[in-house]
Amino acid sequence: MTASSTALAAEFDQHRNRLIGLGYRLTGRIADAEDAVQDAWLRLASVDRAGIRDLGAWLTTVVSRLCLDRMRSAAVQREQYVGPWLPEPLVTSLDDDPGDIVAGQDDLRMAALRVLHELPPDQRLAFVLHDGFDVPFAEIAEVLGCSVVAARQHASRARRAMAEADPPPRVPLPEQQQVVEEFLAAVASKDIDAVTRALHPAVVVYGDSGGKARTARRPVVGIDKVARFIVGLVQKYDDALLDDLRMVQVNGDLGVFLPGTAEVAPRVFTLAIRDGRPAALFDVVNPDKLTRVPR
Repeated sequence: MTASSTALAAEFDQHRNRLIGLGYRLTGRIADAEDAVQDAWLRLASVDRAGIRDLGAWLTTVVSRLCLDRMRSAAVQREQYVGPWLPEPLVTSLDDDPGDIVAGQDDLRMAALRVLHELPPDQRLAFVLHDGFDVPFAEIAEVLGCSVVAARQHASRARRAMAEADPPPRVPLPEQQQVVEEFLAAVASKDIDAVTRALHPAVVVYGDSGGKARTARRPVVGIDKVARFIVGLVQKYDDALLDDLRMVQVNGDLGVFLPGTAEVAPRVFTLAIRDGRPAALFDVVNPDKLTRVPR
């Protein structure tokens, strides 16, 4: 590499994590985010850097456009997806730093991302860029190929949808640990009444299998149904396998990884807490979304 290309690569690397975080928010998949960022680098390497006044803004626009193409294509594909669709979980061990992409990012909790990815692509992009990355509406309109007024409307509708859905907020890790430990103790008992007492009255389970493993194919709503679902799920695992259960971080929150066997699929299970109890449970068993989980 020449000195100028080395300097350009170093400058680009300063933006890499932020761009991957943007791509992940938009697409829900790290691979898609990384592909978009790599494509942005290739485009940058082929243009005159001197003609780019604000590199961060330029890269944000390029990655957003690349992700928008993927988002619109994925929206069509998800119509055929079996069961609920959840973003790929970002899983790290408890001892590891979750990294710059996740650390301190409240909007990356699974409860918020689930709602975000129910939005139409244009609304999701306008909301993420404006509210999350402070991109002016004029630039958002350029990415979307619409008027500034329309870009504002997309963001406003997304903001309203997020507020109405009211995903549980992130709670401090010590509180999470207490709630998760109490929940796991109830689950280990395989007693429906004990599990019921550990749950929030308005609890919902969202399972994501893509039809490739077993979980709920529709959201499980209601404390009684959820308790029975959880106990039924745990009964598929023998005690030795449950002993392999491992606490992990999932998008910066506490979660559980069950390694699975040839007969039972591995899964990542995380929860959102409201009023000191699990109010939303996310059960990801689609093997395509667990390839990056530390084993």
